[in-house]
Amino acid sequence: QVQLVESGGGSVQAGGSLRLSCAASGRTFSEYHMAWFRQAPGKERELVAAIHRSGSNTYYVDFVKDRFTISRDNAKNTVNLEMNSLKPEDTAVYYCAARKGALFRISAYDYWGQGTQVTVSS
Repeated sequence: QVQLVESGGGSVQAGGSLRLSCAASGRTFSEYHMAWFRQAPGKERELVAAIHRSGSNTYYVDFVKDRFTISRDNAKNTVNLEMNSLKPEDTAVYYCAARKGALFRISAYDYWGQGTQVTVSS
């Protein structure tokens, strides 16, 4: 198993930037694909970005392409989400997630952090 703890959320004005971090416990971090999801009030949780266990491949949903960047450091057991040009519609609780298996560009992740709030004001 892996335990995940997010940090870095907060409040920012539209057009601003935030960097989310997720720290994972355990010695097998490099065996897990990692992803960031978000859930806005009244909406379902949705995949935002994902990264292959090796860090060699990434995936972004259309509404964050060219604005968000996912990265990982397998030596430090961390995954980050750099968010630029933030919009009010990016307001949500952001969750870090992990899964094993062959696929990473999917929504079926197995392990979840507690979430961190991101609020973007206009």
